[in-house]
Amino acid sequence: MASGWNVTIDCVHPRELAAFWALALGYVDAPHPDGFTSWEDWLRANAVPAEEWDDGAYLVDPSGSGPKLSFLKVPEPKTVKNRRHIDINVGGGRQVPWDERWPLVQEKVDQLTRAGATIFREFELDGRPDHVWMKDPEGNELCVL
Repeated sequence: MASGWNVTIDCVHPRELAAFWALALGYVDAPHPDGFTSWEDWLRANAVPAEEWDDGAYLVDPSGSGPKLSFLKVPEPKTVKNRRHIDINVGGGRQVPWDERWPLVQEKVDQLTRAGATIFREFELDGRPDHVWMKDPEGNELCVL
């Protein structure tokens, strides 16, 4: 039986990075726990000091099919290349004709660039653009395919 899992991203600004990834993936803020009217009520009830309330942010796939994402505050910035990254599959894969797939990839790249991502490298296949390696606002790698 498979275990449930989520992805945790260490970062300097959890809420800001969560907002970027919500846009990138179409995710939404995680709902507050049952029995509470907000996350702030839950934090108060669990005696979390107010200065720690921005130490994390949490996203969920609104369809319930994707993994949960956690963003946890750490004091140090990212300094080396990730050993893993997220692929954002907007083009439908190489089985989709390039002239249909590439505009979808470019549209997502443009959207993420406006949201603070940077293009690191564009990869080609058979002399045409294929996918884009990017970095989120805190330097975490991702690919748009």
